[in-house]
Order: sequence, then structure tokens, then C-alpha cells
Amino acid sequence: MPLKRDICTYILTKLCNPKQAKLPTAIALGSFDGLHAGHRKVIESIIINSNEIPTVVSFWPHPREVLFGESRLRLDLPSEKTSLLEPLGVKQLVLVPFDLDLASLPAETFIKEILHKTLQAKFIGIGENFRFGRNREGDSSFLQKTAKSLGIKVNIIPIIEDHEGRVSSSRIRASLKEGDLQKAKELLNRPYNFRGIVVRGKGLGRQLGWPTANLQVNGRKFLPGEGVYAVLAIDTKTKIKYPAVMNLGPQPTIDPLSPSAAEVHLMNTNMDLLGKELIIEPVKRLRAQKRFADIKDLVKQIGEDAERASLILKNL
Repeated sequence: MPLKRDICTYILTKLCNPKQAKLPTAIALGSFDGLHAGHRKVIESIIINSNEIPTVVSFWPHPREVLFGESRLRLDLPSEKTSLLEPLGVKQLVLVPFDLDLASLPAETFIKEILHKTLQAKFIGIGENFRFGRNREGDSSFLQKTAKSLGIKVNIIPIIEDHEGRVSSSRIRASLKEGDLQKAKELLNRPYNFRGIVVRGKGLGRQLGWPTANLQVNGRKFLPGEGVYAVLAIDTKTKIKYPAVMNLGPQPTIDPLSPSAAEVHLMNTNMDLLGKELIIEPVKRLRAQKRFADIKDLVKQIGEDAERASLILKNL
């Protein structure tokens, strides 16, 4: 019996329904959060081994959010992922809406109804540790066996390891949480970044002589650990990069009860940023947050932070 559901298909830069998707497909199946070396190997396998439309198939939201109510922040949001997939040769990003109905779907039905019938898969690439279907009953071996009966070729990619062990999205998150941006960059094979819209704040930074852009960031985006960072702030429209210093977290000296926030001071510019979208690329964590004895000490430290940030970002 056909599965009655729509697949939300995100094709590079626009959202469309399955009827607009290009078929047949060669599918890379997985979460692909962070697009680390293991993910890229899976994607490479569908590019070099098939003539069908290279398509990444993933789930949204994360299954653990639906099943266990966990907050699963993403290294890459869907709107960011398309620009990362395109250089790899991927033509389509298909997001399968994950809900309790899908969670109860047998793995065999998922393969037959979604991968085979709806997306007309002729080739599937998958990591050896990927699980899917009801109670995670489907694994790479089950997929290979079932797909073969449908005339679909499957390529299983072994887990990628480096000198510290398995390359994984969890390691990337741990590196970012610790403020180790270099390690995160090595695992991602690119600099980590996030974006946000500049919204009106309380104006406290301006009162101290250090005006800041207060960023409204998507709540599903994974952010680095709290602290003060040297960052590049990139205007999404002009693509101009500005050296900046960022405070990520609350305001322990001025307003200890304030919620965590991303506040960025762009150096050497006094442009009006309200309403602009900025991409923030943290380059180096300067220090942890600290509560100062008085405002004078805080202002002095902010000056030192900005000076250090300027030196770090001088040649970038």
C-alpha cells in the first residue's frame, strides 16, 4: 500500500514538492550534519558511480527531537547546507519530514515507498553505521539486501578515522564547545560559521564606547562555547568582511541575569547594521567570560580584547 505523505524537497536554492524533483536519482542517505570527511566519502560514491541525479536524502527535524524531546542543534541548517553540497556535485537535497508516523514505518517500507517508488533511486550510498526505520531496525546490510531485490545498487562506506579516532559530528560539536576552532576547522574541512539578523538591543555597548550588533540567531543552530572571540563578520549582501570581536553568552558584569546572546563589535566602522544579516566566522577564542569588579575594568578589558582581535585578524 503506497505511503501517504509528501517529501519536502529542497533543491539547491528553492523549496519544491516531489513532482519538481529530477528523477531518477543516485542517493546519499544520512544526516550529513557538518559534512565531515565521512559524509563527503558517501557523497563522492554517488557522484562517481552513477549517472543518475546526485541527491542527498536526510531527515528534518532530527529523529531524537521527535522521539525523545531532545534539543538537537545542527552544525548546518538546511538553508546553509545547499551551498555546501553544490560544490560537491549534489543537485538535490531532499528533506524527509520526520514525525511519529515515519518513526513507526518499517525499514523495508521506507526503502520501497520513499527511496524506490517516490525518488526512483538507482544507486544508494550510505555510511556503515547509519540506521533507519522503526526501532532503528534498518542498517546498511539490510538496505543492501532489500535494495538488491529492487534493482538498486548500494555502496557502503566504512567509518573514517584519524589519529584521534572516529571522525564524527559529535567531535566537531565538542571542539566548538571547547572553543577549539582550529580542530573544528580540520574536522569540517572548512571554517565554522553561523549567521544572524542584527536586531535592536539595549544600547549598553554604545554607552560604554563599544557599540555592538546584537544578532538574532536561528535557535536550531549549534553555537560555540561561551566566551569572547576574534571573528570575521561578513555582510551577506556585499560579501565584505569586517574584523570584529564577539561576546557569546550573558553579560556577567552589566546584567548577570541576561540570557545568552551573540554581540559583535565591528572594528573600524560605524555603519548602521540594524536589519542586516551577518555571517559570523569565529577565528580564535580570546578568553572565557568574566565578571569584573566595575565598569572601568570591563571597558579596559574590552579594549584589550579588541586589540588582540585586530592583530589576529590583520592578515585574514
